[in-house]
Amino acid sequence: MEITIISAQGLKKTSTLSSFFSNHLKPFITLTTTPPSSLHDPSHVYTTRVDREGGVNPSWGDKFDISKLIDKSFFYNKNSCIYLQLYTNRALLGPRFLGWCGIPARDILDGFSHVGTARQLSYRLRKKDGSRGHGFVNVVVKLESSIFEGPKRVLEPDVRRLPEMSYGRVAIGIPVKMSSEIGDRGGLVV
Repeated sequence: MEITIISAQGLKKTSTLSSFFSNHLKPFITLTTTPPSSLHDPSHVYTTRVDREGGVNPSWGDKFDISKLIDKSFFYNKNSCIYLQLYTNRALLGPRFLGWCGIPARDILDGFSHVGTARQLSYRLRKKDGSRGHGFVNVVVKLESSIFEGPKRVLEPDVRRLPEMSYGRVAIGIPVKMSSEIGDRGGLVV
């Protein structure tokens, strides 16, 4: 699998004493399968180059073959993620954490029509505690055949392919509750 870190948008400038010495951000991103609150194994972290010119809207275009980070079991676990952590490079005090986001295994599998397809995804940055941060990260994910050698296992049945499931469009992440009330047009209110 290949991930290209394209860009970030709408980052917030740091408002500390260190920003006095630097007129703009110098961001870079790390990729790992370890959550942000955990300690990283340096052998399993990839890092983009530092964008010294982009400021709050940096761009990289750096490609990573992450087949060493993941194996087939990565896609079987519904909690699997590839974590992107954004930092700014500071000359005097070292890197400063700006935010993180996770690319869930499900997002990687959903929407791919065949092996070799590339898909662009965007994720909102989060603060260390998981609350909403400032900005977005844009990536392109490309699947290669080596990940799916052998039998392909799907995390759960794809309800879009089951003909008897005709309750309307599938909504991801929004619980649906059936009600027995009849709407104005004679149908069930959902």
